[in-house]
Amino acid sequence: MKVLFVGDIVGRIGRKATEFLVPKIIREEQIDLVIANGENLAHGKGITESTAEQMLKAQIDVLTSGNHIWAKRESEVVLNKYPVIRPANYPDAIGRGYIVIESGTKKVLIINLLGRAFMRESLDCPFKKLDSILKENKGLFDIALVDFHSEASSEARAFGLYADGRVEAVFGTHRHIPTADAQILPKGTFYITDVGMVGAYPSVLGIEGGEIIKSYLSGMPFRHKIPESGSVEFNAVLLEIGKEKKFKQIRVVGDLENLEYK
Repeated sequence: MKVLFVGDIVGRIGRKATEFLVPKIIREEQIDLVIANGENLAHGKGITESTAEQMLKAQIDVLTSGNHIWAKRESEVVLNKYPVIRPANYPDAIGRGYIVIESGTKKVLIINLLGRAFMRESLDCPFKKLDSILKENKGLFDIALVDFHSEASSEARAFGLYADGRVEAVFGTHRHIPTADAQILPKGTFYITDVGMVGAYPSVLGIEGGEIIKSYLSGMPFRHKIPESGSVEFNAVLLEIGKEKKFKQIRVVGDLENLEYK
């Protein structure tokens, strides 16, 4: 089974790059399942019905999210209508924190969890929440995959080791920077601290850099501007699950109108 996990998709430029590249990668690599983090789809914060539908048409099967899932008024509709999940460790929230879908002959459990370090939200423990979800779904899935959305790399790595041997993969998201620590952990779980993002390049986490620099220089807040055209970066991980796990990080950088996957 081949899984493509696409990192945080930021704004229109990220959506367009995803639309362009994901179908090509599916054909070229014979992908079975596509997951993407969509919490930044709608101009950098949240998911709307139209942006969710755009990504589903781009052949993404499930959208995970994070702390920005609640940014749009449509969040409740999106979570109830589409294969979109929110972090499972919100203590009492609308929507689903995990989903079980069929991919070929396999039942795949996809879990979304939010780290607590440096987060403002009041959250249940993501480590213990993983335990309870796996227990609740025992015997109902063949493969388990986790999007661990977090600020601190230390918390992400600790979670990866905690989950090792009990899930097939832990894909880190939220930082928007692809990390160089993709690996198979000692008990067989694939782990990466952060897959990276799909968004404007160069930028500051998908945001136009000039406004961020002004903010650092002045100490004053500025409205974030997200470029809608020009250069873009696309970051993803391709994970092959079989007798042995194989993986590769995918990084494509170029003009939005001339992206190539090789």
